Amino acid sequence: MTADMPPTKAVSGQNQARRLQRRDVVVVTLALALVSALAVARIFLFQPFRLPSESMRPNIEAGDIFWASKWDYGFSRRSTPFFPNDISGRVGGTPPIRGEIVVFKLPRDNKTDYVKRIIGLPSDRIQMIRGRLVINGTPVTRQTLKSETIDVEYGDRVVVKRVLETLPAGSSYITYDLIADGPFDDTPVFVVPADHYFVMGDNRDNSSDSRADPILQGGVGFVPAENLVGRVLIKDKLPIE
Repeated sequence: MTADMPPTKAVSGQNQARRLQRRDVVVVTLALALVSALAVARIFLFQPFRLPSESMRPNIEAGDIFWASKWDYGFSRRSTPFFPNDISGRVGGTPPIRGEIVVFKLPRDNKTDYVKRIIGLPSDRIQMIRGRLVINGTPVTRQTLKSETIDVEYGDRVVVKRVLETLPAGSSYITYDLIADGPFDDTPVFVVPADHYFVMGDNRDNSSDSRADPILQGGVGFVPAENLVGRVLIKDKLPIE
């Protein structure tokens, strides 16, 4: 007698091994395709971000994770990995609309991601007068809302003034006013250069933005169009009272 497996069982075992191998190949192929698709989507379509600061309260809280749409404004060497360095400006997309919240690369290092709201478009004249935003010589429409007590850094609680601003194009959002006569409540007139934008945080007294000089005050300054990364996909918190 022989101890060998009968031929029919040996063939059956070989066929099962081949099926398992084919299944493994399919699974690996699908996994690689999924990873590639997610990588492409992150580079060209949507990217997650986390806000580390208090600068966009109350509309984005510190620690919030949100998504930015990268294809809205097109692509540039600041927003897209592997983008040709010899191409300046943006390719495709449309310019941002005043009032949109955007992710951009900090102009002074072209690396750090910042999140602010688009306030000034190219050639606009932007100024703060006694805490009120003025665009092209016209103060924006404001409505003072009920004050709110909020938690801030180091466990403190403060009463904050809430103001509903409405921009000329009709975009409305709530801002926080923490300090009367804050350091950026009165500013000179900023004239936005061509292909640049003026950005501000909604937490007006706790935001380093275009109101602050990049060198002397560690601010943002004007944001070049090519530094835009994407449009933030959130809805502003509007008052219910």
